[in-house]
Amino acid sequence: MTSEKTICNRQVSLLDIYPTLNSLCGLSEQPELEGSNLTPLLKNPKMQWEKPAITTCLRNNHAVRSQRYRYIHYADGTEELYDHKTDMNEWNNLAHDKKYSSVIQEHKRWLPGKNAPQVDDMKKPF
Repeated sequence: MTSEKTICNRQVSLLDIYPTLNSLCGLSEQPELEGSNLTPLLKNPKMQWEKPAITTCLRNNHAVRSQRYRYIHYADGTEELYDHKTDMNEWNNLAHDKKYSSVIQEHKRWLPGKNAPQVDDMKKPF
């Protein structure tokens, strides 16, 4: 496994913790889980890791964070794209620049297929 004080700069999600613990405990894989098993990264923190981290806020609002970019798709269809190599503060939205259309398409393929149910009034308890 990973040695002490090792740093891994790959993007991961809190959803990855349960599948990883399952694997480390020798439990059976749960294919219905949305997270990824991070055991390969624990063994080799510098390995190639193509899986992005996905963040969702309410229905149909998702962000996909890859090693270099963060793509955001909102429920109303608007989009944002930021290049973290040159714009760590996300000041320059590249989503409308056609030269990034392939980057957007690559990130769109990771958008979740399932969404939370619609909530009509956010003040009501779930």
